[in-house]
Amino acid sequence: MFHPVGHPMERGWVGRVDGDRVVHLAAQTLQSLFTGGGTAREHAEYPLAEVRLLAPVLHPPSIRVFDEVGSFVFANPAAILHTGSVVDGATDPSDTVSQAPLALAPRIAAVVGAEGALAAFTILAEWRAPARRPPKDRDFALGLGPVAVTVDAFDPGACVQVVRVGGIERLRQAVAGFEWDAATSLASKGTRLYAGDLLAGPSCGLVETAPRSGVLIDVDGIGVLEHRTAD
Repeated sequence: MFHPVGHPMERGWVGRVDGDRVVHLAAQTLQSLFTGGGTAREHAEYPLAEVRLLAPVLHPPSIRVFDEVGSFVFANPAAILHTGSVVDGATDPSDTVSQAPLALAPRIAAVVGAEGALAAFTILAEWRAPARRPPKDRDFALGLGPVAVTVDAFDPGACVQVVRVGGIERLRQAVAGFEWDAATSLASKGTRLYAGDLLAGPSCGLVETAPRSGVLIDVDGIGVLEHRTAD
């Protein structure tokens, strides 16, 4: 999802990144693109440098977060943030717990497409406020993006996740061996997966951050998901 820099939109348009350009596709959401067969009529093209990338799925029906293939927890679909967002864990400026440093758990997330099958992969930044009691320690911010890459063009078991805080590398790790088919089977057991549902795989570590820091998650084959922590 994207919008031209000079034409801001909350929802934005569906687009296909093609080199240094973005092609506007005639679909309302990524979910509708997948359920419509994965193709759509092409509209105008825009230079990539002149658009703002939004979260690939703005309002996922559900989010399941796996730390192992046999179990998951649900996350907050209302907490989705796009790349470039400011992350703020404070709920009350007078609350000293709200001002404690945040931590980041980087993950790869699968996007469900048509008929419950996995359609694409993207980066998910699970932000945490360690000073808060669960489950409110991880209920406020989930970064998603910068783009979604189709399953035939990305191997989640071969990628390396790199996290930089303030320009300094803090984590470099590959998460191999996660059984995405088994996770999908568990998630769909006794229920139905809808297009746009997210299944987030295990994190490769927890990175502490500081206020007013630029935080980047770099995954080769997807791109860089960038956030900044608030004052």
